[in-house]
Order: sequence, then C-alpha cells, then structure tokens
Amino acid sequence: MAVAELTAPSICPKSNLRSSQLSYLSARFNSRRHQSFHLLRRVRSARISCSVNSQSPPVAVKTQDPKSKSSDCYGVFCLTYDLKAEDETKSWKKLINIAVSGAAGMISNHLLFKLASGQVFGPDQPIALKLLGSEKSFQALEGVAMELEDSLFPLLREVKIGIDPYEVFQDAEWALLIGAKPRGPGMERADLLDINGQIFAEQGKALNEVASRNVKVIVVGNPCNTNALICLKNAPNIPAKNFHALTRLDENRAKCQLALKAGVFYDKVSNVTIWGNHSTTQVPDFLNARINGVPVKQVITDHKWLEEEFTEKVQKRGGALIQKWGRSSAASTAVSIVDAIKSLVTPTPEGDWFSSGVYTNGNPYGIVEGIVFSMPCRSKGDGDYEFVKDVTFDNYLLKKITKTEAELLAEKRCVAHLTGEGIGFCDLPEDTMLPGEM
Repeated sequence: MAVAELTAPSICPKSNLRSSQLSYLSARFNSRRHQSFHLLRRVRSARISCSVNSQSPPVAVKTQDPKSKSSDCYGVFCLTYDLKAEDETKSWKKLINIAVSGAAGMISNHLLFKLASGQVFGPDQPIALKLLGSEKSFQALEGVAMELEDSLFPLLREVKIGIDPYEVFQDAEWALLIGAKPRGPGMERADLLDINGQIFAEQGKALNEVASRNVKVIVVGNPCNTNALICLKNAPNIPAKNFHALTRLDENRAKCQLALKAGVFYDKVSNVTIWGNHSTTQVPDFLNARINGVPVKQVITDHKWLEEEFTEKVQKRGGALIQKWGRSSAASTAVSIVDAIKSLVTPTPEGDWFSSGVYTNGNPYGIVEGIVFSMPCRSKGDGDYEFVKDVTFDNYLLKKITKTEAELLAEKRCVAHLTGEGIGFCDLPEDTMLPGEM
C-alpha cells in the first residue's frame, strides 16, 4: 500500500458536509458461492481527512497498490470524509437511509434520480440509497450506481448495492419495495400470490431484523395489498401502521379523468379516494371528491358517466397504456411513489386527504380488520397518518367497497401459509389482476 503525505492547511474551508453524511460506499462481497454482497464494508483506498486545527499533523492519504485487486465501488462512493464533530454543518438535516428493492428495474430508473435530487425529501436532506437487486440483475445494478455517481447529486451521500436484504435493509428508515416477479403466460393469480408472497415474507423478516424500528414501508410490487399484508405479518417488531400498499397512481388517474370531464386543471380536484384493492375491483370514489371545493356530483351531472365510464377508465388505465405504448407505466408509477412519500412527510392541506393501502385495524369505516385496504388518510408531515372521519357513503359506494373487501379476504386466505395464519386455501372469485401485472 503506497502512502502519500500531505500538509494540512491552516484553515479548512467551511463545508456543508457532515461526517455521517459523506460516506459513499459501494463494495461487492464475493466470498460466498451464491454471491451475497456485503456492502458498506469500508474500502482501504482514498481515505481523506480534513481538520480545522492548524496544528494538526500531516494527513496520510492511502492509495491502493495498483497490483492489488480493485473493489467494486464507484469513484466518490468509495471515499470517506472525516470532520470533527464541532465542525459539522448545521444547515443540513441528519442523513436518512432509503432502501429500494427492484432497483435495476424501470420504475426505479425513474425514481432513484428523483430521490437523489432532493425532489422528495427536500433540498436540505442528505440521503443514503441502499439498492437491492437479484443475482441476475447485479450487473445492471452496478450500472445504476455508475449513473448516480455521474449525476453529481450533492445530497446523495451513500450508495450500497447488493442481493441480500438482510444487508441492504440495515438501518433503513424508508423501504420502497418495488421488485416482484411479473406474471408469466398461463400463470394463475394464486400462483403469483404465492411466488411474490414468498419474496415479501423474506423481505419482511429482513426488515424486522435489521431495519429501523420505525421504518416506513411502501409496497409497490403486485399484488401490492396482499404483499404488504404478508410483509407486515413477517415483521412483528415494526408497527403494522407503517406499511403501505401503493394506490396513489390510481388516485392520480382518477383526478386526471375528473379534471378532463370537468374541463379544469387537475390541481382543482381534491378529496379523491381509492377504496380497496389495487385491482379491477378498486373503487374510485367520486361521491366525496371535490372540484374547486364543490362536490363532484354537482359539477359533473352525468352520474351514469361517473358510475360506469369513469370507474372503468380508472380501473383499466394501466392496460390501456400498455396497448398504446407496449409497456407498463413505469414513469407515472415512480411519480406516484414520490407523491405517496411526500404525502407522509408534508402536512396534508386543510380539508383534503390522500389514498394509501394501509392496515385496516382501527378504521372508522366498518372495513373488516386484518387486511391492507386503500382508504383516505391525512398526515401531519411526520411520516405517520390518521384516518379521515368525515366521509360520506351511499348504497352504490358501499356495494363496490364490499366487493373489493371480499376479494382481499380471499387473497388473505390464499396466503395464510405466508402470514402465519394457517394453511393457504385459494378460492378467488375471479381474475381481477390489473393488465399491467400480466
């Protein structure tokens, strides 16, 4: 190991970088045959220290022997900058750890750069990205890390990549679970529930063991409601309330359709709820929705359109997009993940609410407990949420909600072996999987 000695300057420039925020590490661990990756292992190259003490001794910068085997990390992500505690900046917040599964996929390709740019958690919030892939996708994951490096995001302080959730999820404060097996030709929905359920059972166990006790989990991989249920049931040490199934894209689609029909911009549409499952039984609620603060049914008087065409358009929007474009809605899904996170870290505007698939225990709507069901929520901006109480129901809405509730109960029975509630028994009434999950 070669050593170069530098003379420390008398004054170290004021920095906006915290020691806990400026560790960029991404190293591949190949000691096991199945290629589990032990990442956050400090590499020995390029340790740089800076001190404001003019009397500090020379700082040694160790450079790797060119004959030795290089580590699988990328440029700045291999560096560690150390500042004295009293010299840490006060202008940036404490680093937060964000784990993302399926990190080499198309949704993540849109999402990660929004996270790293500060669009989600704010321009003063440093983040660490912990990216989970598979053995098959690891090379692509390395490419993702390279692109993140080349983008020069000042808020991106760490990057970790790997295929072992027990290592990647270490100390995670947010877990965005995107990766799931797509539905193959001829695959029954019950089979997909079992295959993906096993993935989310394992990830739930990993979160339970190594993540922050207050980690917020957003499940995107489909069938997301039941996958979220499986995940939370396998993570008993994490509050069940912290688990979400993504139904924000459905809410955004509903707002779009209402705005188009009413001839207004979509920011005039509020109080939209998606009830139930992320499937074709989902219920886009126009009864409680508002346009310019006025109930939708008073603005859009074509109630037959609301009950039939509007509802079907929202339920099948993903399939219509695939027919037009030949691929699923990766970009808008990434946007909806951003919206879902921001709804939890930003106070909900007075009188409004947002949709999220959450655990039903304690809900005020009469929805059966013990499932993950999309409902209207509000947040104070602290990452938590509460149920909205002033919601109106009519016979049409109740009938639709009952149908999607029955579907989720059937899915729950199908995966009982993965939630610790007995032997799985599938009696799914019909195939209501959204087209994008095929």
